Amino acid sequence: MAALDLPFARARHDRAAARRDTPDLLERLCADPATRVLVLHGDRLAVVGDPARLAVVGPAGLPAPLDASPTPPPHLDAADDPADAPRDAPREEGPPLWLFLGEHDGVAYTALAAPQTTSALAMLSAAAADAADAGEPRGVAWATLRELDALDDLHQGLATQAVALANWHAVHAFCPRCGAPTRVRDAGWVRWCPVEDRELYPRTDPAVIMAVVDDADRILLGHAAHWPAARFSTLAGFVEPGESLEQAVRREVAEEAGVRVGAGADDVVYRGSQTWPFPASLMLGFRARVEGVGADVTPDGVELTDVRWLTRAALSAALASGDVVLPPRLSIARALIEEWHGGRLPGA
Repeated sequence: MAALDLPFARARHDRAAARRDTPDLLERLCADPATRVLVLHGDRLAVVGDPARLAVVGPAGLPAPLDASPTPPPHLDAADDPADAPRDAPREEGPPLWLFLGEHDGVAYTALAAPQTTSALAMLSAAAADAADAGEPRGVAWATLRELDALDDLHQGLATQAVALANWHAVHAFCPRCGAPTRVRDAGWVRWCPVEDRELYPRTDPAVIMAVVDDADRILLGHAAHWPAARFSTLAGFVEPGESLEQAVRREVAEEAGVRVGAGADDVVYRGSQTWPFPASLMLGFRARVEGVGADVTPDGVELTDVRWLTRAALSAALASGDVVLPPRLSIARALIEEWHGGRLPGA
């Protein structure tokens, strides 16, 4: 089987990781009018037009990168408590953060991320509008990745990367060991603790998501407690420490639905992956087989409140009646369900 074609797995740019530690890289790029910039406000991207597309702008008029060069770390003896070391006081609202995304066809791409505050929104809206390329609509709107379903491969990859990296920065302003404010290095790809002289790197949380089928080729769908009444999707869960992906698939199915996936190598088959930066997941898709037909399923009552075996005909009927609503097309769950069904299903 060919791998799934997934929206958040699309990209065309070169991340150019070897350039990230270049001295003054962001300052140089911001001084180059050829540099392209994606603008973020919290988890929302600046967009223009209808249907919405990214407002990829030049750097003129945008806030310049601040000097983020680190100060030398304090010299601590082994008996010293890092909490006693001098440190900078954290700002209530940090400055806009510049991130290097990579390059494509000789053009460098960056992102400008700002806190989700009213003052930052006003500043970014005005700056993005002023910096818009000639011929672009002047009105700038803001949209989340979930709301953008018409991006080309280049812009999809850039937008997904920018949101994922900005999300990581938003929750790593402080060192997890000593609590000191961290500083940005390597064009946005490292945060450094000046107290511990320790570098922090972006991380992604792996999660398995699976189309569970039985020997009658029915699919198992579940309803989560916090979803709208008719929403059903595939089973999923985070990979636990010390666990393989296949083990995670089998454990999650057993925990959430009370059935066991077969132990054979062909009973758990990888189908594809895509990032899901809400805030930091990597969704790893599988087809998993439960032996036999008619295995009793029982929701765990915590994460899932309903689980159902469905034939293709039953799913089509439930979709037509509104008894079942599937996840959006941006999700890997939708792709797994439609692959099992054999074609595109109705609904957004």
